[in-house]
Amino acid sequence: LKVRIYPSDRQKKIIKINSDASRFIYNEMVAINKELWRLKQVKLPIDTIQNRIEQLELRQSAKQMSNHFQFLEDKRIDSLTKANAIQNYHKAWNAFRKVHTAGVPKFHRKSYVWRYQTNCQYLKQKAAYLTNGTIRFEDSKHVIVPKLGRLRVKGSHQRILVRSAETRIGTVTIVKDASGRFFLSMQLASDTPFVNWPQNTGKQIGIDLNTENFLTTSDGNTVANPRYYRIIKGRLAKVQRVLSRRARRAKQEHRPLRTSKNYQKQRLLVAKLHAQVFERRRDFLHNVSTTLIKNHD
Repeated sequence: LKVRIYPSDRQKKIIKINSDASRFIYNEMVAINKELWRLKQVKLPIDTIQNRIEQLELRQSAKQMSNHFQFLEDKRIDSLTKANAIQNYHKAWNAFRKVHTAGVPKFHRKSYVWRYQTNCQYLKQKAAYLTNGTIRFEDSKHVIVPKLGRLRVKGSHQRILVRSAETRIGTVTIVKDASGRFFLSMQLASDTPFVNWPQNTGKQIGIDLNTENFLTTSDGNTVANPRYYRIIKGRLAKVQRVLSRRARRAKQEHRPLRTSKNYQKQRLLVAKLHAQVFERRRDFLHNVSTTLIKNHD
């Protein structure tokens, strides 16, 4: 379940702090394992190297890392954010060993996208509903999140609230995208399905994806390619030229781009246009696929 959230200025600062902490811990895990690999290449029994290896191996936990870096003890940082960052690092290694296409874990660079994960905890394991965890919906317009408190939400979550069956919240991800929008994603689990199985229609269809249009069905129907990017390409080129000029001026005046207000205003405008194309494409794909699935077996 993904919903749009509208945090206050205080809540935005907390989200930024947790995102920075999550990225720092992940990068620290990458750095520790890189150094451990280099130290273990030395086959000589040198005491200094052995002591350093022991220190690094002890630091690979959220508690020990917080003791080593005191700024991680900030009360605004969620403890589960630290644990999830370490867990995501181990998941990245498992994915590499299993698939070999994702590559080894690498440093996460600083960007305009903020992201961190936390988990919902329950007082009673057997009574885990949407209303009694640390993360819960207060009503149809507000959700409670640890460290952030009460957040205003907007989305398709009301169909989940009216469910009488037990629904458990797992991992929760809070994201700010490049265009400045905030989202909250929940992993939900339930003994009963969230979506009813569609009825059989007795129809079947073949689909051909091609270059002249988006797709052609075996019935002879065609779906045109909407080409959302081509529609907005001229406007996007203009705002990108303005962005380039403002970046060039900021560099000439030796001002960092992150503190240049005119550059940041224009960057947001460019990001919003890209997000608009992305949302239109996704909406188009969902509508086409849903229509085909509901009308055919």
